[in-house]
Order: sequence, then structure tokens, then C-alpha cells
Amino acid sequence: MPTAPGTGLGAMIRTWRDRLPPSAAGLPVTRGRRATGLRREELAELAGVSVDYVVRLEQGRATTPSASVVASLARALRLSTAERDHLYWLARLLPPTDGVLSDHLPPGMRRVLARLGDVAVAVFAADWQLVWWNHGWAALLGDPSAAPPRLRNFARDRFPVDAGPARLALWPVTEADRDATDAAVVSDLRRATGRFPRDRRLATLIRELNAGNKRFAELWAHGEVAAHREDHKTIEHPAVGPVTVDCDVLSEGDSEHKIVIMTAMPGSEDETKLRLTAVTGAPATVRG
Repeated sequence: MPTAPGTGLGAMIRTWRDRLPPSAAGLPVTRGRRATGLRREELAELAGVSVDYVVRLEQGRATTPSASVVASLARALRLSTAERDHLYWLARLLPPTDGVLSDHLPPGMRRVLARLGDVAVAVFAADWQLVWWNHGWAALLGDPSAAPPRLRNFARDRFPVDAGPARLALWPVTEADRDATDAAVVSDLRRATGRFPRDRRLATLIRELNAGNKRFAELWAHGEVAAHREDHKTIEHPAVGPVTVDCDVLSEGDSEHKIVIMTAMPGSEDETKLRLTAVTGAPATVRG
């Protein structure tokens, strides 16, 4: 499939080269210089590659530079973090990260979440650690604040290593296809290990679940890699009875936060029950 004009790997290298004045790259500016940006030979010298290779990259005759070459080009071109990551994607490489996941919610995400009202919403980190939930979530599933923070983890809840009580859903929950959801959660965790290879909490979680839960170990051995996106659940709510909801999972930015939203079909009895849980289900608490 052809790319849009000026958006390919070679075109972007040319664009970034043309915009960078020699002075910004620590090079002397000589009289009579026509180029306002870097010359190809200057970029090649700064990046430690041959001029011929820079030419082949810009002309589209070389399309898969190594990660070390991409890193050198990004430094030479003085790219921002977002631009550097874009260069990696154009080269069909995974951008580098610090390898550690984050529980921090950006201000923009918090603003959006606050405007969702009583829609049942929770946010999980990349390792399925619960980091935020609203009143609607607590009303529908029970307030998870009673559980110790370390145990507020959907994967631990899903694949328990002991016979302890439920930590995230205080009422019984059934699913349209439990096996599919189990597999999706495990494959999503494997995906997280590639995104955050140096995160200790994630590594500890997987090590403990592998050692303590046979079902998790079996699924982990399959080696599948995917993201968990949607599900259908029925919550046996103690005040309003069974509530069937659609459970959609959205991923946010580089942090890979999972925004989990529970909604019911508009105009249905389940939608009425879902609204009632906001009144009868739990105290008006917001945690995270």
C-alpha cells in the first residue's frame, strides 16, 4: 500500500535534516553556504554512517535500518521523543522505553474520566493493577478499597494463587466466554512484558501466577500475544438483580493504561438497573 506523500522513512529523514541548522548540530557555518539545514555528508558524519547509506535511506532504497542506526540518526537530527519514536515506527522497529510501567494518570485522562459521570469506569495499569475507579464502578461491582492495594489486580483476581476472597468484584460475575477472557488477559500480560521488559512488579506478578495457578501456567505456555479489548458480563447485584453489561477496554498512550468501561444496551432493562446501582450499590467514593 503506498504511503501518503512526504510521510515515508526517507522523506522524514530529509525533512528533519533540512530543518536542522548546522549550528544546532554543533557544526560551523561557512560563508556561501546554500543549504539551510544539514547536508547529507554532515548527517552521515554525525550519525556515524556512510553518505551512501544516507542517500539510500532518503531515496527509499534502504528501508530497514538497524536499531543502532536509527538511534544514531535520531541523536544526530536532534529529534524529540515523539519524533524519535516515529522514526523507529517508520523503520518497522519498536521504539525504546525505560522498560517500567506507570500508575500515574495524566491530567487530560483524569479530566475525561471525571466527565463520564456515573458510567462505571476503572483504569488499570499495563499489568492489570487497578489504579483508579469511580462511583459507578464501585456501585456496580462493589467498592474495591477494602482490598489491600497490592491485591487490587485483575490478573491476580482472575488467577488466584490461594483461596482468599474476591478482591475486585464483591458480587458474582459471569461471562459470555470465560475461557476466551482468560486467554485474552494472559496474552495481554505477555504483550506487556515486551513493552515493559524491566518492570519488577510485572515480572513478580507473572512469576507468582506461573508458580501458583495451573490455569495461568497453561495459558502462558501457549505464547500468545494480544490485547484484551471487549467482553460481556452479567453481575449478580444484591440490590437490583442480574445486570448484563458490555465491557470495553481502551488503551491510553505510551503508558498502556487500560480504561475499562461498563455500559448496558440503551433503552434496555439492564440500562435501568445499571442506573439504579448508582443509587443503591455503594457509597459515593472515588479512589486511585
